[in-house]
Amino acid sequence: MGTNETRWDFGAGEHAARVEADGFEKGESLWRDAWHRLGRNRGAIWSLRVLVLVVVLATLAPLLPLPSPMALDLQDEPQPPVLPFADPGNHGFTPEARRQFEDAWEPGGFDRALIAARVKLFGTYQTGHWLGTDSKGRDLLARILWGSRVSLLVALSAGLCSLLIGVTYGAFSGYMGGWVDNLMMRFVDVLYSVPFVFVVIFLVTVLAEFRVERIASDGTTQLLTLEEAYGIDKMLVFFVVIGAIFWLTMARVVRGQVLSLKNSEFIEAARVIGASTPRILFVHLVPNVLSVVIVYLTLTIPSIMLFEAFLSFLGLGVEPPRVSWGLLAVDTTEAINPVKTFWWLVAWPSLAMGSTLLALNLLGDGLRDALDPKMKGSK
Repeated sequence: MGTNETRWDFGAGEHAARVEADGFEKGESLWRDAWHRLGRNRGAIWSLRVLVLVVVLATLAPLLPLPSPMALDLQDEPQPPVLPFADPGNHGFTPEARRQFEDAWEPGGFDRALIAARVKLFGTYQTGHWLGTDSKGRDLLARILWGSRVSLLVALSAGLCSLLIGVTYGAFSGYMGGWVDNLMMRFVDVLYSVPFVFVVIFLVTVLAEFRVERIASDGTTQLLTLEEAYGIDKMLVFFVVIGAIFWLTMARVVRGQVLSLKNSEFIEAARVIGASTPRILFVHLVPNVLSVVIVYLTLTIPSIMLFEAFLSFLGLGVEPPRVSWGLLAVDTTEAINPVKTFWWLVAWPSLAMGSTLLALNLLGDGLRDALDPKMKGSK
């Protein structure tokens, strides 16, 4: 016995045909629309290109045929910049110079691989002093590029630490509300009142001066610093301390965004189906505040770089023979005197750091405008 089947599509086929015939396009997501609007912001795009160039040069500094950033050439005064055709370079990167640099700088495995690749590509060749030298005869171009690695690493590490702590702390505080939120925010207020420069001074002093007794293999007693006794990396502590300073404002920003979202319909729906608190926080809430977090992080990194430069200027951050943009600022102050000013020691480090900070700020402003939901679809 045959049966007649009737399919009811309620006009779905006709609607699909009309969409295809009229050439309608699907709506854009917030991220795609934001990228299009960012692409129309010339200042932000050029800033992004500058930052990519800075990061690439900083990462590949060991591969470039530059003189050692710590090779001394004591002379009467700093040497001015020279044009590349006037001083194309020399063959001063000898195996002995390479060994001395690696012993003093202690590069990691990635940097050693890049240095080995540099030797294979360029041999012992190194560029001339195209941007001049400092008072100790060290090449300024090499010190700027190697110093950018330290400054960018401090900024990125501290920014990541700020991101992890601040987002988690602020999201949990805002979502829980009540006395939990009150208690957590009062703790943030207490930390805000602490002068963190003194905290950094205290930690650096403890790591450098505090001694513990250790029995050597020959039975003698030795007094070792905490860094020597327990393998505590001073630079790692420096990164963590700076990150621990800048997470406070991040926590407040994220808390405010979560407070405005936690009673939304999609959060209520997640509660109804039995989603756990961590799932609601990291699957539903945090992705929806990510745009604000990215913008704030972009604007925070310049502050971190300036803070690192300030601490290094005071002698509390990166220490010689390593170099950072903060230590270059110290050399800059030595170059300014009433008798004679060595302009290249001021101009080139200032240009490098200033252009990087300006690019970060312009990119942050561009991201803020691009990720603003109120501007979705704007030209």
